[in-house]
Amino acid sequence: MKWTTVAGSLATCVIAIAATPAAPPPGAHAKNGDTHVTGQGIEQTLDCNDATLIVNGTRNTVNALGNCSAVTVMGSSNTVVADSVTHDITAYGWDQTVFYHNGAPFIWDRGRELGMTNRLQQVAG
Repeated sequence: MKWTTVAGSLATCVIAIAATPAAPPPGAHAKNGDTHVTGQGIEQTLDCNDATLIVNGTRNTVNALGNCSAVTVMGSSNTVVADSVTHDITAYGWDQTVFYHNGAPFIWDRGRELGMTNRLQQVAG
């Protein structure tokens, strides 16, 4: 038996496994695809359509109508007001504001873990 043949076959197998994307957990993707708002100073009203809303940048203001599967904000000084959030709200960065009227999402404030101030809360509406 030649060890170079065995090692070559093993290396090919490892590369093939590493290149294969992992299957996402059930329910990990929004029903209608993600909605991205990326930039600086954008003001936008949109229909979440049961999708995940991702806001990335600085000083963006988004009014999300309907239900959002999840909301993620990254950057600084972004504001999101959502009618409803089903699964989770995640904030990275500083001075993020996410208000939601309905739902019971899991709140994960990654910025606060690092000493940054964010506002993520349910409001009447």
